[in-house]
Amino acid sequence: MSEQFEMIAKTFQGLEEILAEELTTLGANDIQIGRRMVSFSGDKRMMYKANFCLRTAIRILKPIKNFTAKDADEVYNQIQTIPWEEYLDVNKTFAIDAVVFSEEFRHSKFVSYKVKDAIVDYFREKTGKRPSVRINNPDVLLNIHIAQTTCTLSLDSSGESLHRRGYRQEAVEAPLNEVLAAGMILMTGWRGECDLIDPMCGSGTIPIEAALIARNIAPGVFRKEFAFEKWVDFDQELFDTIYNDDSQEREFTHKIYGYDNSPKANEIATHNIKAAGVSKDVVLKLQPFQQFEQPAEKSIIITNPPYGERISTNDLLGLYSMIGERLKHAFTGNTAWILSYREECFDQIGLKATSKIPLFNGALECEFRQYEIFDGKYKEFRAEGEELSKERKEFRPASGERKEFKPGERREFRPRFSGERREFGSERREFNGERRPREFKDGIKFKVLATPGHTPGGVCLLTGGVVFCGDTVFAESIGRTDFPGGSYKQLLQSIKEKILPLDDDVKLLPGHGPATTVGWERRRNPFLQ
Repeated sequence: MSEQFEMIAKTFQGLEEILAEELTTLGANDIQIGRRMVSFSGDKRMMYKANFCLRTAIRILKPIKNFTAKDADEVYNQIQTIPWEEYLDVNKTFAIDAVVFSEEFRHSKFVSYKVKDAIVDYFREKTGKRPSVRINNPDVLLNIHIAQTTCTLSLDSSGESLHRRGYRQEAVEAPLNEVLAAGMILMTGWRGECDLIDPMCGSGTIPIEAALIARNIAPGVFRKEFAFEKWVDFDQELFDTIYNDDSQEREFTHKIYGYDNSPKANEIATHNIKAAGVSKDVVLKLQPFQQFEQPAEKSIIITNPPYGERISTNDLLGLYSMIGERLKHAFTGNTAWILSYREECFDQIGLKATSKIPLFNGALECEFRQYEIFDGKYKEFRAEGEELSKERKEFRPASGERKEFKPGERREFRPRFSGERREFGSERREFNGERRPREFKDGIKFKVLATPGHTPGGVCLLTGGVVFCGDTVFAESIGRTDFPGGSYKQLLQSIKEKILPLDDDVKLLPGHGPATTVGWERRRNPFLQ
């Protein structure tokens, strides 16, 4: 019997139960659902299959050491006890990805450096040589996760995120993540039993993922490589048997339709669909949703309209009102699923949702809502004995009770900090003074705070208890400084001198991501400690 070991499959919040079902189908053992992850056990074959077959996993980690540490020195000492020659050759490269949620360890980058030092010193003491660090495409990628004082060091068997299937040739603005698209489809219960329609398909992600699901084609078939292929114990023959096994693929007798009103999006979707090899299953049409007509066959709609966040539209509420109108008049007798962010947008649809599932699209806490489209009144529809997809399981977040969807509330968003910050040597002329408040016609007064660093002329606008801070500071992060004239040191100085002296309850409204407060960033922002 092959050696069994623990593994962790990472995913997006809200997709944990779907991922657990996928792992069950694969034959994994000891499946346990956590937050944004599912742990399981299996052998080397299972690890290869998990990377190759799972649609809702972002990466597959293989823990190699669990330990507790109260400071960086303890982390260093624990890492040094690992027999690294079993995992890494001195002539190969490695990189470390750190995820830290701890009062003791405030900066993930510092943790990465300590792990790196421990590994390098281990090899230098034993061989007189050291492996090199390579941020991009290393031979071995390591992941260290610290929750308070509990530490887990893992080998990342995936490498590049598994959402990067390999078929995407181009993308429209703000494309839907492939893992999220697959999770949405699987949540509906659809496996190819009828036609599927995405009336706003953009670059074609939902139609492509749907075609792969309908035919049960493994998403990993398009990938050029996985990280485990560079490991010292990689079994090429075993992986080849998994890669070439198409026995689980099936026929698909229906069609998938993708519509969009953008010629550019239609062109991009055409290229992506061709690259995925599903052109015979997907029909693309250049058509606005206003012209949507009742399909001839029973169908399901799964779509992700604009939210007005990353993609703007001239009349966002009007768009959702039109969606509701077309569904009521041209989709009777069928089911629609819509992912969106704003409650006011859902209100404009004007239909009663039969399921509401919280999902994250990036940092945005959205809802995936199901609508059964029927003739007449809802009570009459129920009286006729129709069933509202009772066989379909309602998925809930793994972290407990499903929370109510409340627009405008603070979203829990913990960005990951990675990448080196560059400081450019040339300094531009800077504005350091305070500008006088400018009075607008409606009486609102703004105080201009000079906050250079992100750019030489960066400013924030203060009015009442609110600061419009642009790209100066974010929720538990700070702005980029790698533009010409940017300065990491100067940005920190600007934040500490102009933002942090404000009262704790002053609200910060960044240019991207969730709102935060001065008090929260003073206590929790790792860059400001």
